[in-house]
Order: sequence, then structure tokens, then C-alpha cells
Amino acid sequence: MCHRSLFQRSLRALITLALCIPLLVSCASTTTASVPDGCEQASSPCLQGKASVAMETSRGMITLELDGDAAPVTAGNFVDLVKRGTYNGTVFHRVVRDPVPFVVQGGDPASSNPQTPKAQYGTGSFIDPESGQARFIPLEVAFEGEDQPRYGRVVSNPSELLKLKLSHARGALAMARSQSPDSASAQFYIALKPLPELDGRYAVFGRVTEGMEVVDAIRQDDKIIKATLLTPGL
Repeated sequence: MCHRSLFQRSLRALITLALCIPLLVSCASTTTASVPDGCEQASSPCLQGKASVAMETSRGMITLELDGDAAPVTAGNFVDLVKRGTYNGTVFHRVVRDPVPFVVQGGDPASSNPQTPKAQYGTGSFIDPESGQARFIPLEVAFEGEDQPRYGRVVSNPSELLKLKLSHARGALAMARSQSPDSASAQFYIALKPLPELDGRYAVFGRVTEGMEVVDAIRQDDKIIKATLLTPGL
């Protein structure tokens, strides 16, 4: 029994690792550019408080709640991209359900261009039309008892992770990135089940409040038809 239990635990760990590694490498190329930390230096307006986004997909409607109290830079970046129409017509290019549910990932701006080969989905970033450069945001992780989020570094201390303000619960909305902590741009994912192994490594900035059954139905190559900001005044 002990040997079987050990084998099962080892197998689960290997499956988790195999799933996590593709999330790291499937997004835009790692950037070595300097990425501003905090709202004072952010390249898009930070979100204060909460906001709601309606996301019309080829499978139905999803409502997202963005948390600017816990993730002002990340949520503000998402709001800005929604207002720009960046997500309209983009593809859910990565859906992992087997051997266990993992994530639905999309939001690559390049995937809305019919000229982009499918093999390149997941490699694009948001290109700021004013600068002509890709825009990146830092890893942003907030903890209970701390006034400001921490930026730019992965947190793996188990005792600290217990104090996270936003964790990878089922339906969590988070930013995808490459191996550099500060390489998130536009791509995001929704957790299909609790994923504590990703806590402290990726920035959660919101959650699905309606339409989780739609998320469960999404398959690879389904599309975001349109994303709309529902919160007035933003």
C-alpha cells in the first residue's frame, strides 16, 4: 500500500509538472526589456476597485470580475486592452483538459489576424500603436496584511502563499507569460479547477462570475467574438 501511495503521488506530481511547463513556453517570447513596477510607472491606467467585463465567445457569454484592489496593474492592463478591442476575434489557442482539467488560454492579439498561421498562435503580444513596441507588465502578487502588491518575482514560500489575496481557484482569471516573470502582455487563462501549484508564479487578477459552464464547453480554436467593459466610467 505504501509503495502504491508513493507511486500515485509521484505520478500526480509528474502530470502537474508536464502541464505547467507548456504554460510557461506557450506564450510570447521572453522579454529582457525593463518593465515598470507599480501604478506610478505603469504604461496603462491602473484599475482601482472592481470592474466587470462581458466576453462573448463562440460558445456563449462569460462575465468576468476584475479585481483592481489586489491586482491594479494587471487588471488595469486588461481593461485597457478590452477598451481597445484587442481581444475581439482572438482565438482560444490552448485548451488543456486531459489527463485532468487545467486551463483555457487565449487572448493572443496575433490570432485575430487571418494571415497568422495557427502554429504561431500563442506567440504574440500587444503592440502599442504609439510606440510600435510590445507592452509587457510585471508579475503582480498581493498578500493579506501588505499595503502594496509585490512585483517581478515568483513567490514559492508555502507560509506566504497561504496569505495570497487571489489564488487559483476554479474560474480564476490570470495572465499567461513566458519564463520571465515580467513577460505578461495580453494572453490570459481561466482555471478549470483549483491550481494551487500555480499560486505565486502567475498573476491572478479576477474570476468568472457567470458562464463557467461556457468556459467548460470551450474547445481549442473557439473564438472571442467581442469583449465589452460593463463598468461605467472606466
